[in-house]
Amino acid sequence: MKTLELQEKTHDEARQGEAFAPFAEEPNVFKKKFYIESYGCAMNFSDSEIVASLLYNEGFGATQNVEEADLILLNTCSIREKAELTVRKRLTEFRKLKLVRRSMLVGMLGCMAERLKGKLLEEEKLVDLVVGPDAYRSLPQLIKEAETGQKGVNVLLSRDETYADISPVRLNSNGITAFVSIMRGCNNMCSFCVVPFTRGRERSRDADSIVNECRDLFTQGFREVTLLGQNVDSYYWMDEQKDLTITFAKLLEMVASIDPLLRVRFSTSHPKDITDEVLFTMAKYNNICKYIHLPVQSGSTRVLQLMNRTYTREWYMAKVDRIKEIMPDCSISADIIAGFCTETEEDHQDTLSIMEYSKYDMSYMFFYSERPGTLAARRFTDDVPLDVKKRRLDEIVKLQNRMSQQSNLLDIGKTFEVLIEGNSKKSDSDWAGRTSQNKVLVFPKNITPLAKGDYVHVKVTAATGATLIGEIV
Repeated sequence: MKTLELQEKTHDEARQGEAFAPFAEEPNVFKKKFYIESYGCAMNFSDSEIVASLLYNEGFGATQNVEEADLILLNTCSIREKAELTVRKRLTEFRKLKLVRRSMLVGMLGCMAERLKGKLLEEEKLVDLVVGPDAYRSLPQLIKEAETGQKGVNVLLSRDETYADISPVRLNSNGITAFVSIMRGCNNMCSFCVVPFTRGRERSRDADSIVNECRDLFTQGFREVTLLGQNVDSYYWMDEQKDLTITFAKLLEMVASIDPLLRVRFSTSHPKDITDEVLFTMAKYNNICKYIHLPVQSGSTRVLQLMNRTYTREWYMAKVDRIKEIMPDCSISADIIAGFCTETEEDHQDTLSIMEYSKYDMSYMFFYSERPGTLAARRFTDDVPLDVKKRRLDEIVKLQNRMSQQSNLLDIGKTFEVLIEGNSKKSDSDWAGRTSQNKVLVFPKNITPLAKGDYVHVKVTAATGATLIGEIV
């Protein structure tokens, strides 16, 4: 993560890339083929797996060759302007394909769908159907309408849709790690964020369906699940039959209890909602990974108030202290925005100092780009010049790179339990996996009989700013 461009990626893009093609080719038994790309956060990636399941039930098979697809879908993100520009570029490329294959349909899913439906359907004529995050069940009918020349649109938000009964088709899966959505929507009204407007109000999926999905994944050979939500710590589900309330801490415990060999991660936490109960549960179970993504956004209390983050600089620092008190070995990462409305040099210095205080092992860093429809766009002026934003972001990135390097160097000589995810990207002679703290650790295979999904103890012998290097012990 050495460049500004990469540092600007949203959370989880660093792991999965800006887009994905479907899993390996299916046998040629399907009459129609679909191709899907996902942009933005892990929630979009998870949603695409739900969509794939729905399409399979309708007789569609996956293809990695976009030129042979009967249906192309882009699952979009509106969090950053760059993501929207990338999607628009792809849509223009797909329009050229349609000149050759006129029966091909192009559809837009996700957060951009609601906001730009009219513009993309009627004005620019880039897509044939538009489906919002809560309307994926209507996709088969919309496809049929689009095949007759109608424009298929459904962007209605729901107060209860969680897709709990749909078993996702795992896309681009390594067979070891998987995302499991536990809730949808968000009730936080951070002034810079479009999620409450594009994904609706917060609602939690029933706990039994979550545990059953995780158990099924473990039975299939998966060894790590990441529980997903815009704000997982506010998960809340009432089992009326048992008169039982399930909080996020209780859900974590239920999933961790499936089997000690099933690792559990989660994303994302809002600092105001992560409780001692969650932290003590994490500390209790070895298979709940000691890693918390705790977005700070800014180190300035004044800017945090403008962002409507509902906590102060001092409160956030106390939360970091509490995490380290309960779990000294816990890794913390963050999201950071440079150049939010009215941000001064003093505010910027506050951000740098809270980074140093928190000692983030890594961060996802962006400069602020105004998103239409947000509270910030309506209330504030985007008044920090672009060159200033980029310079401040550069300082943030350099500080984080330095802290990541220091953090990794401190791990030299330590031994970690690593879950093998597959071959190293650079060499098939090396394994690559992650520590509980979410750090990538690469080590030689040697003659040790190991496979993907195995746990192995590895001693760190060297480190770069992004990767630990070790040897099996």
